[in-house]
Amino acid sequence: MLVFVVRRLVWAIVLVAVISLITFTIFLALPHHSIGSRQGLVTPNLQAQWHLNHKSVPTQYALFLKHVVWYGDLGQSLRQPISVRSVIRSSLPVTASLVIGGTVLWLLLAFPIGLLSALRPRSFLDKGLMILVLIGVSAHPVWLGLILSYFLGFKAHLFPIGGYCNLHYHVGDACGGPRYWAYYMVLPWITFALLFAALYARMIRAGVLEALGEDYVRTARAKGAGNWRILRKHVFRNALLPVVAMLGMDVGIAFGGAIFIETAFDLPGMGQALYRALGTSDEPVIMGVALVVSVAVVIMNLAADIAYCVIDPRVRLRTGRRLRVPELVRRRRGNARAELTEPIT
Repeated sequence: MLVFVVRRLVWAIVLVAVISLITFTIFLALPHHSIGSRQGLVTPNLQAQWHLNHKSVPTQYALFLKHVVWYGDLGQSLRQPISVRSVIRSSLPVTASLVIGGTVLWLLLAFPIGLLSALRPRSFLDKGLMILVLIGVSAHPVWLGLILSYFLGFKAHLFPIGGYCNLHYHVGDACGGPRYWAYYMVLPWITFALLFAALYARMIRAGVLEALGEDYVRTARAKGAGNWRILRKHVFRNALLPVVAMLGMDVGIAFGGAIFIETAFDLPGMGQALYRALGTSDEPVIMGVALVVSVAVVIMNLAADIAYCVIDPRVRLRTGRRLRVPELVRRRRGNARAELTEPIT
């Protein structure tokens, strides 16, 4: 297990290095970048700051890594008198609150729906839940967020229409603290969770139905094991495998969806920062957001691979008689995607 974790960690570091090289090439090494012709409120010499006056591109990249990794310096915004690190520091907690809270909510919704549908296949309950799943898959996050804001916020006055409160209260803040933070995040969490909850509910349903038809389940029943024991010991573990396999991969999609949700609910997160930076061609902010999101996706995939290895004892990193973890994860992800496109039976 320790060897596996070390190898996956080394692979994650290599992947982050490749991502940083691609980011450096796109934003700084290519001749079209706008750092040299900066116009804005702040006028430091960014050419010297990023050492772009060196003729050697490898030297430029090494100095770029030194600034980013050692100092955490991502440069200055082209359109605002603040650093990119300050932009990310203020927006990252908002996006993290949205993604983490929404992920917990979508799993809490997906597991009961998927299990109930699988335990009562082809019943009215199953068909009704699957109809709701299809509606959830078809709804766009912006449309869903506006509908929830209008009916639950504007009409019913149950939740705020938009805005954000910090988790920790600071003097001078309009609001703050865990209570108001959760109160303002309820509608964004619901909007974020419904799409993924629908996808994962159908995936869990397919996984449970497949596990219930396996020989080891029939053998356990023949030995007199109860339904709850069979579900807890055999079915739940196997139903978790496709969920864990896809969870790390879907984080990248979740960050993309966060842009729409933050726009709909006026959340000052990384999605909003990226949206404004794209509109004003603020390349340092775009580069910083891209780096942070890419590293977050790599970390989540690393965590998913480790969790997959813990859940499934057959998984080993060694080649030969045993399959590699990435190969098994790719197989599970491919099977899970195929299950989502199968007709409901």
